[in-house]
Amino acid sequence: MIRPELRAALWAHRETLAAGALALAGLWLATRGGWFLGGLGLIAVALGAGWAVLALRRARFARPVTDPGLVEIDEGRIGYYGAGARGLGGYVALDDLIEIRLLRLNGQSFWRLKTLDAQAILIPVAAAGAEGLHDAFATLPGIDMGALVAALDRPGTVQSLWTRARR
Repeated sequence: MIRPELRAALWAHRETLAAGALALAGLWLATRGGWFLGGLGLIAVALGAGWAVLALRRARFARPVTDPGLVEIDEGRIGYYGAGARGLGGYVALDDLIEIRLLRLNGQSFWRLKTLDAQAILIPVAAAGAEGLHDAFATLPGIDMGALVAALDRPGTVQSLWTRARR
């Protein structure tokens, strides 16, 4: 009944739609009268608007899975299980991370995560589970998530997006 491309777009933005529904419900509640319902409704509108901003960033961060491998985020560690003949992969603890770069190599985009001991791991942007990196990166001190999301759409070979301040 719904065209497949419309269904895919709605599914990709389901969190944004839920946030919008919360904001609309809050607006409806605020117009029911009285200071209590008005205040409660305005709180719901503010929560819905903030959630919508985060949901839009997450939706822009997610890419269709076209690259090999699997990304796993577990208890403060980012793991990448590479596939194919190269067999690349490994783990990086978020506490040991000192730099995030976005690289474009042969038409593919990769996150380059560098650790304190100068080891680096390349994770394809379009690998399965890579959308979870948004929330993992958001926990890093001083990171600008807006710039990180915008970098995905910007052309360029190498973009340095975050560096940890000296300890």
